[in-house]
Amino acid sequence: MTHSVGPLHVRWLGRVPYREALDLQQALFTHGTQNHLLLLEHPHVFTHGPSADLSTNVLVDPVSVQAELVGVNRGGDVTYHGPGQLVGYPILSLAPKNGRAGGLTDSVDYVRSVEQLIIDTLVEIGLSNVGRLREYPGVWVDPNGETPRKICAIGVRLSRNRTMHGFALNITTDMRYLRDYIVPCGIADRPVTSLAEEGFDVPMQRVADIVARRAAMLWGHLGRAERSDVAWRERPEDLSLFSRGMGPGDRAVARLERAGVTEGLSIQSRKPDWMRVPLNLGPEVMQLKHTARDLGLVTVCEEAGCPNLSECWSEGTATFMILGERCTRACGFCLIDTSKPLPPDDTEPERVAEAVSRMTLGHAVLTMVARDDLADGGASAVAASITAIRHRVPDTTIEVLISDLKGDNASLAVVLAAQPDILNHNLETVARLQRAVRPSAGYARSLALLSRAKLAGATTKSGIMVGLGESDEEIAMALTDLASVGCDIVTIGQYLRPTTHHLPVARWVEPELFVEFKRLGESLGIAHVESSPLTRSSYHAKSASQAVSIRTAV
Repeated sequence: MTHSVGPLHVRWLGRVPYREALDLQQALFTHGTQNHLLLLEHPHVFTHGPSADLSTNVLVDPVSVQAELVGVNRGGDVTYHGPGQLVGYPILSLAPKNGRAGGLTDSVDYVRSVEQLIIDTLVEIGLSNVGRLREYPGVWVDPNGETPRKICAIGVRLSRNRTMHGFALNITTDMRYLRDYIVPCGIADRPVTSLAEEGFDVPMQRVADIVARRAAMLWGHLGRAERSDVAWRERPEDLSLFSRGMGPGDRAVARLERAGVTEGLSIQSRKPDWMRVPLNLGPEVMQLKHTARDLGLVTVCEEAGCPNLSECWSEGTATFMILGERCTRACGFCLIDTSKPLPPDDTEPERVAEAVSRMTLGHAVLTMVARDDLADGGASAVAASITAIRHRVPDTTIEVLISDLKGDNASLAVVLAAQPDILNHNLETVARLQRAVRPSAGYARSLALLSRAKLAGATTKSGIMVGLGESDEEIAMALTDLASVGCDIVTIGQYLRPTTHHLPVARWVEPELFVEFKRLGESLGIAHVESSPLTRSSYHAKSASQAVSIRTAV
């Protein structure tokens, strides 16, 4: 049924807000050509197709039961997603029948294949009395008996032989949301059920494992799949804030151990020769330092202890960090201080523009601390800085490296409206290590932000650190995900441990492997991959921007 010369890319993403998952789906649907299966849970949300009868089938104010109501472009009426429910989004390229892609026959066959995947999964678990009802899509318990009960809802979209949306299988779902708060799928005379209500105590992970294995046989080329999971957790992570001097090392390392990384190098261990950078404090470096000090600005080059400071500054290039030098997050790799930040300085955008003008920069890079204390996450300050630079030096290209802005679409729209030449947001690490490396962020959220930016027409960029305990295969999967959402530029560099309070280095990655990462990323369709032990987000930013512009023009 599927077109594919590669494996099915299976991702367990954990608990993801519905709108973020929808953005990620849309990017994979629009930009990707490979086959994907996203497995996840959602916070409480009611979704509905364009023809849904909301006045009849939504029985409560969603806000009163801590749920969202979201309209989507799929078949079906109102349904529910929430904790304890395995949601699966297959994004597939289907082989058309009779030379016509996406026709009615294709749609019916595809829905049947999704139903069969869930039927086979439930039979393997031990719930054998499951099947279809002729008049209704989905999977039903006791379909031929007196009281058929729906255990899995299915709603899909098929366009130009590409699929999105999928299924929702009730495992330990709070059934009030399906019985008392909505008329699920508009079917008032048919009850709903879950594995738990049918007497099966099955962990979510086991169900996901069975679905992933069977989906690979159904949709992967020659039954092949590659899988990457955000670390499975039954309890909230320890998100305690930490900064230098607070002794957070044990907490950070414990999170890493829970993700499966139990060994690391001592901070006193000798760095390899390729990680040693000569210090150059020539006149160009000192002039740039004086410019930043005169204007009361902060450079991330200094704050983050970047090993390329001398090289970049000697070439008259620097990355300005706006919104202060105090971050509201506690990422396990970052040297920037975590404490209560000061209010934004309204004069900062003009001072940044003045610095860019004085330094005659052809390519200016702005980054920011995470400002979760601000309603827009700092988006308006980023936009104001872009506007100020545009006014002062209109020929300068502008790259912004932003936080995830708390996943807020409106905040990202503010930044995009200012039209930066490059929108950069770092993925930082592979899926499994996200919660250890940056416990206040998320793998799916970062991919969703990049997806939204790309769908809005921006040139997008992201970065990955290596040496934190990931495998080479996991790096390849992260590159696949970035390529699949249309990311244009990716940077890959060796992680360096700033202090003993931060995550340890698990390995020194050989320079030859960075060359292979570059080759792989560009073979996947990423326009430019900057990959070397000393690469950081802004390293060779101007040349990377030019390389992408040239490729786009060609």
